Amino acid sequence: MTATSELDDSFHVFDTTLRDGAQREGINLTVADKLAIARHLDDFGVGFIEGGWPGANPRDTEFFARAAKELDLRNATLVAFGATRRAGAKAADDPQVRALLESGAPVITLVAKAHDRHVELALRTTLDENLEMVRDTVAHLRAEGRRVFVDCEHFFDGYRANPEYAKAVVRTAAEAGADVVILCDTNGGMLPAQIGAVVATVLADTGARLGIHAQDDTGCAVANTLAAVDAGATHVQCTANGYGERVGNANLFPVVAALELKYGKKVLPDGALRETTRISHAIAEVVNLTPSTHQPYVGVSAFAHKAGLHASAIKVDPDLYQHIDPEQVGNTMRMLVSDMAGRASIELKGRELGVDLGDDRELVGRVVERVKERELKGYTYEAADASFELLLRAEAQGAPLKYFDVESWRAIVEDRPDGTHANEATVKLWAKGERIVATAEGNGPVNALDRALRVALEKIYPQLAKLELVDYKVRILEGKHGTQSTTRVLISTGDGAGEWSTVGVAENVIAASWQALEDAYTYGLLRAGVEPAE
Repeated sequence: MTATSELDDSFHVFDTTLRDGAQREGINLTVADKLAIARHLDDFGVGFIEGGWPGANPRDTEFFARAAKELDLRNATLVAFGATRRAGAKAADDPQVRALLESGAPVITLVAKAHDRHVELALRTTLDENLEMVRDTVAHLRAEGRRVFVDCEHFFDGYRANPEYAKAVVRTAAEAGADVVILCDTNGGMLPAQIGAVVATVLADTGARLGIHAQDDTGCAVANTLAAVDAGATHVQCTANGYGERVGNANLFPVVAALELKYGKKVLPDGALRETTRISHAIAEVVNLTPSTHQPYVGVSAFAHKAGLHASAIKVDPDLYQHIDPEQVGNTMRMLVSDMAGRASIELKGRELGVDLGDDRELVGRVVERVKERELKGYTYEAADASFELLLRAEAQGAPLKYFDVESWRAIVEDRPDGTHANEATVKLWAKGERIVATAEGNGPVNALDRALRVALEKIYPQLAKLELVDYKVRILEGKHGTQSTTRVLISTGDGAGEWSTVGVAENVIAASWQALEDAYTYGLLRAGVEPAE
């Protein structure tokens, strides 16, 4: 469970996704999930992975048992979390401390009370006994050959109430042998300037090596973490994607990216920073949460540009509107096409999609006007790249891309006496000179239309067998009210190798869905390299 890292020990990136991050509402990790996330974090190159609290619950105990056999860590060291011994006891006799040793983890993080009121009200002991609990537990674990970190819980609140006692907890932990003492903003209520001032003072007054653990209740966890580094902290505790209790913890990925790219600190192995986006999304998949599209550095919108003014500048130099090269964190620049688009947006987007517009200013102008005209009707192309590419190619070629011509379609919903419904669709179309009529049933009218279109086309275009409708979204647009409202439908389709999105707009939700389906199948054939019909 211990890895030999190419990095030195002068600065720690410590991840607590498996413990603190798992406390987020909606996250319920199995042991298999925890093992999978640990492997991703090790691939990323963090120095320490806090696996949980062995002895506190069967799942964490099982995790450490399996980790010893199944985890082959290359970069990270596994850490067990626990508490100082109970008041009035000895660390050597405390079952919880024994469970930490039995976990086999080479590093142990102890949580200790640093707020005098918590000591008296929660632990129900004296301030002196709390210091002895810290001293005894750290010394015992060190004597057993373990490296020890100490989390000073509610440190900043405790410092505000009784700074001398809070510093005494830090000093006691360090003198007993703790390698790092972590100042925890447990309530997440601190601001960067406050964090910096306290860390600098505690560092000067105790001489201990300090770390920072910041919650995000003020939206400042990343900023607070970096402020602590500015003040001398050399150990940062974070969670992947900022997962954690209440609103979350300091987000591992922007913290590490800032340290590497803004501070010039080498905190990851060579080349690992380019894996940032992949690792972020992979962990989101394991915890079964949709990756945040607007997350710094790794979100799909992190380097997306919509305004025409931005696009004009980016065409000259991407650095004018981007603080880093997105490839440094494994992300990509994206141009969004909307009614805010100008010529530069269209030219850059065409280049991104592999459609050469050359220097045809008239063509670019037509596309700009076409986009604005259609977005006024309710279409959106920033979320439907495939539909935009079809529009772009149609304007460039002077005619729409055609693999089939639809004669008619219909969808029928039958309400049966037993309360069930039957959905049937019929599609009539021409493809490669052949007239085809196909009927199919589905679990809804749109699903029935999708199946009917597939039945009609698959014999002629077998490439469509790989296509799968991945997502379907309906939005009622502003304007008319009730059932007369205009409807926008966005459909995401995949072929096993990638996904694309198409859009349809109509007063009828089925008609809007049909438009998006037509585009989805047309783009799928284009993507498969099929030549359009003559």
